[in-house]
Amino acid sequence: MSDKYDVIVIGAGPGGYVAAIKAAQLGLKTACVESWTSEEDGKQVLGGTCLNVGCIPSKALLEISHKYEEAHHDFADQGLEIKDLKVNVAKMMERKAGIVNQLTGGIAGLFKANGVTSIHGHGKLLANRQVEVTDKNGKTTVYEADNVILATGSDPIEIPPAPLKDDLIVTSTGALEFDEVPKRVGVIGAGIIGLELGSVWNRLGSEVTVLEALDTFLPAVDQQVAKETLKHFKKQGLNIQLKCRVTGTSVNRKVITVKYEDGKGEQEIKVDKLIVAVGRRPHTDNLLAADSGVNLDERGFIFVDDHCRTDAPGVWAVGDVVRGPMLAHKASEEGVMVAERIAGHKPQVNYDCIPNVVYTHPEVAWVGKTEEQLKSEGEEYKVGTFPFAANGRAMAANSAMGLVKIIADAKTDRILGFHVVGPQASEIVAQGVIAMEFGSSAEDLALTCFAHPTLSESVHEAALGVNDGAIHIANRKKKK
Repeated sequence: MSDKYDVIVIGAGPGGYVAAIKAAQLGLKTACVESWTSEEDGKQVLGGTCLNVGCIPSKALLEISHKYEEAHHDFADQGLEIKDLKVNVAKMMERKAGIVNQLTGGIAGLFKANGVTSIHGHGKLLANRQVEVTDKNGKTTVYEADNVILATGSDPIEIPPAPLKDDLIVTSTGALEFDEVPKRVGVIGAGIIGLELGSVWNRLGSEVTVLEALDTFLPAVDQQVAKETLKHFKKQGLNIQLKCRVTGTSVNRKVITVKYEDGKGEQEIKVDKLIVAVGRRPHTDNLLAADSGVNLDERGFIFVDDHCRTDAPGVWAVGDVVRGPMLAHKASEEGVMVAERIAGHKPQVNYDCIPNVVYTHPEVAWVGKTEEQLKSEGEEYKVGTFPFAANGRAMAANSAMGLVKIIADAKTDRILGFHVVGPQASEIVAQGVIAMEFGSSAEDLALTCFAHPTLSESVHEAALGVNDGAIHIANRKKKK
């Protein structure tokens, strides 16, 4: 038996590595087990899906492709003329890889600085909080801990009608590695991942068709915001088709035929690349021994309580393997909470104040409840909206699309939902998160001084509009 630890974390993604660092900062002897191995040198890779093949590389490509689209389509209107603008995919991928390597290497440095022991291998939870680690050579070592945190993340869901094939039919991981701009790209799934990856290749010149089985676009998003978003995506050339059920795929001479059914019957499209983006599933393969004491729910997620405790004493689970949204920042917050609870503190995660973001252009971001949710719950509410078309900073930036929407309780004025579609929505939504975390009213935001000219003035105006007091747009006519 090797050294005993206070805490062993299995998984070094945003939930796992943050939990490990926090536990070590709290004086706990901590180790973190990660199996991800570099294909180039065989060394351990930290950061999980988010840093390696998810959040970070996709945002790098989104930023690069947005700059290209601006230069290609918008600069001339602003008096900037560029000749012979070209896409260098190899250079683009090189930059993406550089960002990833810098950040994943940074985690290794943080582990060292905080005294976290990094163990390279596949971790498996045994009975009595023992962790079996199998290294890349097949050697097995068993470690013991007072507490174990399971943070193994998730995997892309694969579907029978579209089996993966080489670099032609791919998941989100493969869609980050194309070596040239395809002429035609198909995307199965109009969720966050599908829209972001579709946007990248659409901006760079691909004809992109997105097939979505649901009849509602972005059903989790406030539908006023969702409809505004869809309008802009269609203007950008994204061909988004709802109520389409993919029934099969075939490949002939590197051309993919996608068959699907819609309201008109059987249809098909031909594409050069097909991205399967229908969601993710918890990664629990070979993670739990039969006698580990940890149970899974009916969807394959690890069952936990509100504080991320599993059914096994001293065993916790965070992030994509447990209930709730599959978001890196949610995983990190849970990781911190668990580490602090192990150390004897009593923190909680406020699941009502976790922001969601679609990093397209315009960006879409929200926190709290939608109008549709409040209507279904029978809650009385009031709404204030403000368009970026009336915002001076947005106009100056040539990005005056979208709106800010604030929903407040009709009686107490407390903010219940905060929704943004538009420039820098991912940054602006933080104002709503902070406001809701402190139980603010719409009036609190309305009485706050915002700098001029800024995009955030739209938040101010939307808050004023909740009570029909907006300055820079006409308010609703008051009933006599």
